[in-house]
Amino acid sequence: MVMTSFSPCGPVFDPGAAERAREPLGEAAEADGWRSTLDAAWPALAPVFGASPYLAGLARRRPSSLRLILETQPDLRLAALLAETEALTGGADDVRAPLRRLKADLHLLTALADLGAVWDLDAVTGALSRFADAAAQCALRAVAHDQRERGRLLSAPDADNPVPGLFGLAMGKHGAFELNYSSDIDLSLFYDPDAVAAVLPEGAEVQRFVDRMAQAMAALLQERTADGYVFRVDLRLRPDPSSTPPVVATHRALAYYESVGQNWERAAFIKARPVIGDMAEAKAFLKALVPFVWRRSLDYQAILDIQSIKRQIHVHKTGDGLEAAGANVKLGRGGIREIEFYTQTQQLILGGRDRALRSPRTLDALAALAAAGHVPEAIAAELSAAYERLRRLEHRIQMLDDEQTHVLPVDPVRRGMVAALSGQGDLAAFDGSVETLLTGVNRRYGELFEGEETLSSPYGSLVFTGVENDPETLLTLTRMGFSDPANVADTIRSWHHGRIPATRSARGRELFTRLAPRLLTAVAETGAPDAAFRRFAVFFAGLSAGVQVQALFLNQPALFAMVLGVMAYAPRLARTLGRYPAALDSMLDARFQTPLGANTGLFDQMAEEAHGAPDFEAAMNAVRRLHRDQMFRIGIQTLTGRIGPDEAGRAHTALADAVIAALAPVAAAETVRQGGALVGGSLAVVALGKSGSREMTASSDLDLMTVYDAPPEAATDGKGWAAGVFYSRLTQRLIAALSAHTAEGRLYEVDMRLRPGASKGPVSLRLSAVAEYYAEEADTWEFMALTRARVVWSDDPDFAARTMATLEAILRRPRPGVEVAADARRMRDLMARERPGQGPWDLKLASGGQVDAEFVAQVRQLASAAQGGPLTVSTLSALKDDPALAEAWRLQQALNQVLGAAFDDKPDPQGEPEGLRALLATAGGCKTFTQLEKRLVTVRKRARAAFDRVLKPVRDGV
Repeated sequence: MVMTSFSPCGPVFDPGAAERAREPLGEAAEADGWRSTLDAAWPALAPVFGASPYLAGLARRRPSSLRLILETQPDLRLAALLAETEALTGGADDVRAPLRRLKADLHLLTALADLGAVWDLDAVTGALSRFADAAAQCALRAVAHDQRERGRLLSAPDADNPVPGLFGLAMGKHGAFELNYSSDIDLSLFYDPDAVAAVLPEGAEVQRFVDRMAQAMAALLQERTADGYVFRVDLRLRPDPSSTPPVVATHRALAYYESVGQNWERAAFIKARPVIGDMAEAKAFLKALVPFVWRRSLDYQAILDIQSIKRQIHVHKTGDGLEAAGANVKLGRGGIREIEFYTQTQQLILGGRDRALRSPRTLDALAALAAAGHVPEAIAAELSAAYERLRRLEHRIQMLDDEQTHVLPVDPVRRGMVAALSGQGDLAAFDGSVETLLTGVNRRYGELFEGEETLSSPYGSLVFTGVENDPETLLTLTRMGFSDPANVADTIRSWHHGRIPATRSARGRELFTRLAPRLLTAVAETGAPDAAFRRFAVFFAGLSAGVQVQALFLNQPALFAMVLGVMAYAPRLARTLGRYPAALDSMLDARFQTPLGANTGLFDQMAEEAHGAPDFEAAMNAVRRLHRDQMFRIGIQTLTGRIGPDEAGRAHTALADAVIAALAPVAAAETVRQGGALVGGSLAVVALGKSGSREMTASSDLDLMTVYDAPPEAATDGKGWAAGVFYSRLTQRLIAALSAHTAEGRLYEVDMRLRPGASKGPVSLRLSAVAEYYAEEADTWEFMALTRARVVWSDDPDFAARTMATLEAILRRPRPGVEVAADARRMRDLMARERPGQGPWDLKLASGGQVDAEFVAQVRQLASAAQGGPLTVSTLSALKDDPALAEAWRLQQALNQVLGAAFDDKPDPQGEPEGLRALLATAGGCKTFTQLEKRLVTVRKRARAAFDRVLKPVRDGV
């Protein structure tokens, strides 16, 4: 009997292809006596076989199946196929080929009934879903049979419950009887450990057994053989699939959903349906999940988080082009997902109190929402019609080659095939109708929760629901500049799963849902998204809790942008945040944005905490914590331009002075504890180098020396140490306090090599010995270093004043016969030979760099000292009569402050992000980095010429 209701779906796209299919089919029909049936049906078959290579191939390979379809009512043929599938018995090898042949017959039947307008959408998706049920049940029976045959399963054969305690839920479209033509099937597998253990041999590992069952079942269904495959199987719609086994124990699953389950998982369970295995266990499990899925009461934040499922998709403005070519009718703008999200988000919000809104089927749920007055009837009708059309379009795309794709081909020939299967012979008209359809859905989608905060990005959609990466989101991340978008998406998804402390609470995850798009957009705008995201990930994962920090970032976008700028441009500061996330707390301190010259009480706090610490190491750690916070503060204010290079230099130096002032008494107390007190002695700590001149950067070390005075016979009252021994031990303790690594890090590198007799003398010198050394042994370079000497701490103010007076007297003492300028030039030339500058960004040693300016400044100071003139430790003050050198030093100090705040090493800015180069240009008083490079060359040339004029080249022996 010919199916007279079987209608042509559209024009014959490729008559040649249709005829090539007809020829072998005609021969088979002639041989078996059904040629008249084929000829009568051919007007309807030709458009199908002329556009779908896959369907033509199915018919050619199994003409007898085509005959049965043509001569049997489709509902009866479907019932027969399902009955055959349910009747299959034996193990995996017994059912493998029959299952594949039945799937091929089901595919051909479904396509022809769909394209021939015999079945509506519900009938098509219902047929596919019912066969998926039967195939999955058959696969579980077969795998259980094999396990039973091997003695690994002890229960009696039971077709309805092959393994007591093990069950599977159909998820997604399969669960809602909405399966698409070439869909995979989403199965979530769970088990009751006690029930499964009861049917296994003693000592068997239950988890290993059920995992093997899952893997064998999936392989049986999806393995490709000469007969094809049955279904691709996706087992990932389970709790946290990247860190859980394929089959999850029910108690663990319930604990997961109750503690860290996400709203998209709630939405997924709207469509969940018991499909295989132990139905009683499956129904009990779903019943236990009802409070998770359908919440009777929701606070405002929970509602916002549900709405985020929708708001992550970027809704384009009216008039934005939505092209048919390459359009993803499922996941793209205006696609099926938007209608599903439109429906499911409202179900989650409203369904807790209204059971009528809990339908797993999208069209039924839309109708229920409209009936309850939550969606206007006209909009529900419009979206329902669009949904049906999009689903049919999706099926026709997949019918070309049986591929799980939802993308309209870019190739006009292949897109023309889809158009023909859709009843359209004019490709331009077809494209226009598709574009109108997508635009209409996207417009309605944008109206839902209109006015609420967007959770997409100007770059596009940012969807992190589900268990696989959203293609539109990957495109967005690519546009943002990420080199590995999939890794970024996986990381964000893992945070949504609560795998780090910051997102372990429900509130933390709700906040992160809002923060994620801002994070990614801001990171993209730094110009260095990979580095910024990588460093932020280290910081974020290190937070012990995340609610306060995330709320802070959301409420203070400027602060958030500042932190992300640090991540992008400043690895030194980013590492501080990564290793010590608590450093962010310093940004919450009212002192953080206070001008650095103001007395905030930090240094007093440092001294108090060091003094009050129970032991030496505790004091070191207390000082390190406060030091780290202040270094972070100085670094941020330097990079944001709140302070200039002079202020930064003074701030860094003031901090170093405070650290010494806090730790020197602690070092002294520790030395007294070990060796006893020394009566009558005094100590002074003298800073040299950039510490002495108050010109430190974030990367500066501390050039120090210590001097003391004590009665000749003084000794400690404990171990009898002489004064020299006592103060050397005290100095060593101080060096350790400043430079040792502890749990809180390190403060400074300490360099004692500028002290008198550094190569062979003690680490601490009697003040009189210092004066003698400079009178009898010191070279010119040592006098030059002394021009920047400054007492930074002493246990006796009078001794501090006496020390400064002694150092000034040393500088002013005449040195007959010494050619200071010539000595300085020889030393600079030797340095240039042995330590030449390392390229144009060696701001210290390059020709015309800071060392040239500092040599001249120190020679000027020695000349002024000899003539009784004023003395200063400041390089710029000493260069008041050398404008070219002063300009070069000031420019390079400004650049050094930025680079020191951002980096531990000395990078080449050419290889750094544009944002950092812009910071350097601004610090250097230029509009662009190119202008800065030119200015640096010009200024250095002038500085070197001035250097040569002041310190003329020397030819020894002339």
